[in-house]
Amino acid sequence: MDKDHPIGIFDSGVGGLSVLRALRAELPGEDFVYFSDAGHAPYGERGDAFVSQRSLAIAVDLLAQHRIKGLVIACNTATAAAVHLVREAAVDLPVVGVEPALKPAAALTKTGHVAVLATRGTLASAKFKSLHDSLRAQAEFVLQPCDGLAAAIEADDQDLVRALCRRYTKEVCCFGTGAGEIDTLVLGCTHYPFAANAFAEVLGPHIQLVETGKPVARQTRRLLQAQGLLNAAGTGSVQWQTTGEPQALRAAASRWLGL
Repeated sequence: MDKDHPIGIFDSGVGGLSVLRALRAELPGEDFVYFSDAGHAPYGERGDAFVSQRSLAIAVDLLAQHRIKGLVIACNTATAAAVHLVREAAVDLPVVGVEPALKPAAALTKTGHVAVLATRGTLASAKFKSLHDSLRAQAEFVLQPCDGLAAAIEADDQDLVRALCRRYTKEVCCFGTGAGEIDTLVLGCTHYPFAANAFAEVLGPHIQLVETGKPVARQTRRLLQAQGLLNAAGTGSVQWQTTGEPQALRAAASRWLGL
């Protein structure tokens, strides 16, 4: 692998753009290839076998077409279902997955109560269960699946996004900074940071919102540095690939990243 080669990123749609945003901030000299598998979305409502098959196929495609030097699986559902399979299939490739930011949330909460919003597939995964079990002594976590929210964000349906944010935070109950109340919210899907303003409108300024982009970017830097693959001389360019509508990806990249 050559340090001048790009870093690959993939997600089931545009949610991974939140991770790309963090990666570009952490690694401004790197070039990237972003793969949106919108033609097969949403992953969160698919089975593990389907998600694993798609994840392996995309990894192979990015290696063959773009000779990527590293891969970020910017999707909680795909990470839970397939990150171990991708690592087994491409043993020399640095692979970084994402997971809901329960550890940072446990460190931040002052009341000891944290809500985790994620897709049904993520919350049901063995990988998430292991993470959750390992942190039970540090905080009390309330888990809430958010059917339809990722799709509403993809469609940029702001009215539906706000309605779903209200619905799911109401189902969690009860947010606040008092004893026994939830003062920290984990945005456990890479799409959800793009609904941060809607969550803030509902919950107010005192509830902490935690996402995974920055920790993922730092881990990517560490892995590339360990293999001598960091590039400080790239242009910061992004190549785009999608199985869905190219215009939808272009619009999302413009709306959320200014690209």
